[in-house]
Amino acid sequence: MDTIPALPVSSAAALANGALYLLLTMSVILYRRSEKIVLGDGGDRVMLKRIRGQANAAEQIPVFLIVLALAEAAGAPGTLLAPVAAAFTLGRVSHAAYFAQSGLHWRFRFYGMLVTVLAQGVALLALATALLG
Repeated sequence: MDTIPALPVSSAAALANGALYLLLTMSVILYRRSEKIVLGDGGDRVMLKRIRGQANAAEQIPVFLIVLALAEAAGAPGTLLAPVAAAFTLGRVSHAAYFAQSGLHWRFRFYGMLVTVLAQGVALLALATALLG
């Protein structure tokens, strides 16, 4: 395909974060099957942790991608949005690692969410600036 997507930054962010979400989903499915947990967490703390990691991604990623795409469509500069999208994705990877991998230090979760929230804030400011601009 020779065409560049209309929203290249948002498209790249959707691809990366969609892949991360798929990995989190597979982590839940594979653990559920290995432990024969049919519904919910089955009282298993590891299962609960994996479910919450996946759910948090489901809560955070779509809103960010919507705001990012709207900011990009409204004319916010890609030179601002690309690093914000990269930071968001790195934050999500750090956060996901804590939930998907047993034994990782809680700081992966903390700093992952911190970067996630900061990137969301910058994306919202970029959208507001582009709309009011």
